[in-house]
Amino acid sequence: MITMYVMKTCPYCEYVEQQVKDNSRFHVIDISAHVMNLKKFLDLRDSHPAFVEAKKEGDIGVPCYILEDGTVTLSSKDAGLEPMPETGAPSCNIDGSGC
Repeated sequence: MITMYVMKTCPYCEYVEQQVKDNSRFHVIDISAHVMNLKKFLDLRDSHPAFVEAKKEGDIGVPCYILEDGTVTLSSKDAGLEPMPETGAPSCNIDGSGC
């Protein structure tokens, strides 16, 4: 099973979440649904090297995928999903830009 951390207000998350709807291979966790979901995600984000570049750019780091072999990635392609087409708009950033 692939664990997928998302946030309902993130357009990119919505895009990839539609691709996994009713797909039992994916366990979707909305980090905005409960503080425990957010804490679990932040523990991962604060300690895993997969988030280094995202944090440098001010990105939140969602969607995030934990693959079946334990690999943590921010790449939708790595999870077998189609990435959101480039629109030229920035991604969701901590500073409020994007989204």
